[in-house]
Amino acid sequence: MPSHITNPREYQDIFHWAETQQDGAIPSFAKRKNDPYEVYTKSVHVETMALTSFSTNLVLEINVNHISFESEAIPGTIPQGQNNPRCVRFGLYTEQMTSSAFVAPRASNKNAWLYRVRPAVAHEGFTDLPDNKDMESNFMPMNSAVHVSPTQLAWLPFDIPTEGGVDFISGMKTVAGSGEPTLREGIATHVYTANTSMTQKAFVNSDGDFLIVPQQGALDIQTEFGPLFVQPGEICVISRGQRFRVELPDGPSRGYILEVWGSNFELPELGPLGANGLANTRDFLTPKAKYEVKKERWEIVYKLAGKFFSSTQGHSPFDVVGWHGNYSFKVPYKYDLTKFVNVGSISVDHIDPSIFCVLTAKSRDPTAPLADFLIFSPRWDVASHTYRPPYYHRNVASELMGLIYGEYGGRSDEFQPGSVSFECGNVPHGVAYNEFKAASENPPPEMQISKGAIAIMFESCRPFTISDYAWKSEKRHEHEPKMWDDLVDNFSSHQKEIDEILSKAAKGMTIHNGNGNGHHV
Repeated sequence: MPSHITNPREYQDIFHWAETQQDGAIPSFAKRKNDPYEVYTKSVHVETMALTSFSTNLVLEINVNHISFESEAIPGTIPQGQNNPRCVRFGLYTEQMTSSAFVAPRASNKNAWLYRVRPAVAHEGFTDLPDNKDMESNFMPMNSAVHVSPTQLAWLPFDIPTEGGVDFISGMKTVAGSGEPTLREGIATHVYTANTSMTQKAFVNSDGDFLIVPQQGALDIQTEFGPLFVQPGEICVISRGQRFRVELPDGPSRGYILEVWGSNFELPELGPLGANGLANTRDFLTPKAKYEVKKERWEIVYKLAGKFFSSTQGHSPFDVVGWHGNYSFKVPYKYDLTKFVNVGSISVDHIDPSIFCVLTAKSRDPTAPLADFLIFSPRWDVASHTYRPPYYHRNVASELMGLIYGEYGGRSDEFQPGSVSFECGNVPHGVAYNEFKAASENPPPEMQISKGAIAIMFESCRPFTISDYAWKSEKRHEHEPKMWDDLVDNFSSHQKEIDEILSKAAKGMTIHNGNGNGHHV
């Protein structure tokens, strides 16, 4: 049974998940103690093995480049040796969901088989729904409803509605993106603000995968594969075509959504890091099958090409008794960001922000991802002969940041939890001069940074356009460029020394540096 948390900041205040084990004084555990769902399947990263766990009704079938999971609410439901028998036990129906072409190579061929009381085809047809005026799916510059700007933009936290019933679906609002879903490559960034649970209503995103990041209030998400309880400090991924329902156990909720079209989220390669570090495979949790058989009216809302459609049926869509499928492409999963294993410089210089990447989604350019999901969480920052703040930089990537909780250095005081900050590619940015000056004048300390805070970044190789909703929002403001007005010209104060060096160089004399070493010019 889940435990009650007396301190609501319990998981925010820890430096890393390892602290919850108290140096081995208590048993290790995979999920937060207030999570109401006791059993999750757990991914395992191995080459070839088979493992059956009778205590969790979980079977893992794993071979080279292929990881598959099974979960049963009733033991013995899933057929063995075949996927679609003439008769499934208990009179269930077989249904397959795919997220790749039938002839895709084995390593990228992703699907899931579901064994359910009624197949999803048992519905009453589709009707058009009014457009959500706050959402956008076409980010082509020719669309007059999107805007292009090199200005560093930001938004204060979007208000959670206090009147009327606004659920997860109606509370979604688009900030920025690139591409268009029918082209099967693109990205959209959204926020959601909701004050009521979805009741006898489910949602299907037929355009792409959702990466959901709660910022305020937990989300109790019922999926066809089973339930996921996702709290601030955790994330979940729900793949294209899956039906899910969002309830708000803590009341009004707000958060961020990263949507990708034509790609799927996966773990980034580790390269020279080796086998471990960043987000480890074993820490991703997927749901255990849980079904409900209810004869009641349900509405299924479909998003297709950015348009919304409604379908009704006389039974619950969450009637899957057992399933098996591929991890990370078809099966929903969640991850606790406090488990992220930060790595960084242990000698000199700031390392590129790719070391903070939790998940990535590939683009058609093998050298540039369509989307990276990065976090800036509590970590040690130790290096010699450098300074802690990031160097001034211009990146080719578009960057959209959010703050889950705490305070994040490098942004203004207006960057509050729930805020959004955006910088398009090649726009220069960096810390205010007073931060740079203080860091340059003092030796770098051994320090813990971002304590009690997690900031997130949605990063893409593609240029973003801004939605009409975000562009016209009263929450929008610009980063104050005056923060760099006091950047001083230190170079000119060395003019005498420079003139001497240049004069000696012109005469072919030996030039000495500050260490007493010299070279002949």
